Amino acid sequence: MSVHPRLHRLFAPDGKCLQVALDHGVANEPSTLPGMENLKQVVETVAASNPDGMILSLGQAHWLQDLGQKPKPALVVRADVMNVYTLPTPREVFCVFIDDVVEQAVVLDAAAIVVNLLWEPDRPDLHRQCTENVLHLKPLCARYGMPMMVETLVMMPDGTGGYRINPDISKTVALARQAVELGADIVKADIAENLQDYHLVVEACAPRPLLPRGGPRVADPEILSRTFELMRQGASGVVYGRNVYQHAHPQRMIRACMAMVHDGATVEQAMAMLQ
Repeated sequence: MSVHPRLHRLFAPDGKCLQVALDHGVANEPSTLPGMENLKQVVETVAASNPDGMILSLGQAHWLQDLGQKPKPALVVRADVMNVYTLPTPREVFCVFIDDVVEQAVVLDAAAIVVNLLWEPDRPDLHRQCTENVLHLKPLCARYGMPMMVETLVMMPDGTGGYRINPDISKTVALARQAVELGADIVKADIAENLQDYHLVVEACAPRPLLPRGGPRVADPEILSRTFELMRQGASGVVYGRNVYQHAHPQRMIRACMAMVHDGATVEQAMAMLQ
């Protein structure tokens, strides 16, 4: 089956997409939960601004799909569970896919699934697990016409018992390219230390759309300036989580980012929408 019908539900006619990630609870890390204690309320708030998509876990996807709102964001289902975000990082890390997740996503009327492709230099088995997950899910996604979004993260020890993003963009480029080689329909990747070079990651994913992730909460001018530059570098949109649900006015932030992604709004115009 073709993945294009579901991709057309997720991406706007301009080929761009803003997704709001609300799947943080599966990582079992308390620091990501402030702002989303009442997920039903958060989903309703986010959906009211109608971003293009929303990432949720299988156990929480019903909050979106039960809404009678029309139109509403397309559902993207988290396809795996990991412990690498737990602080401090456990001695033994894992990333396991959920059995029958593609069939469950079909039942939920999802527009895509998202699965990790993680790289940590001292944890080669984690990358092996992720690679096996992607290879297992790809033929199932093809069978059901379910787009597979692969989330690529290149990490390194942060010196405090956890991990941080590796600033070497060549490693981000290589992992994003591997995701496409393994059959990704969409690539979700971390940002670069120097955003002026981000077109290299975009090129590595071509012709697949690339959606940079937001990461930890940052100040409004920073996230909006970053969004503007990522779009200028050729990204097909963004995936933001904490920078939306931990914001004092999530709906304003969604509308500002939607204007930047779809309408080419400037940082100044987007800041005005926040105020």
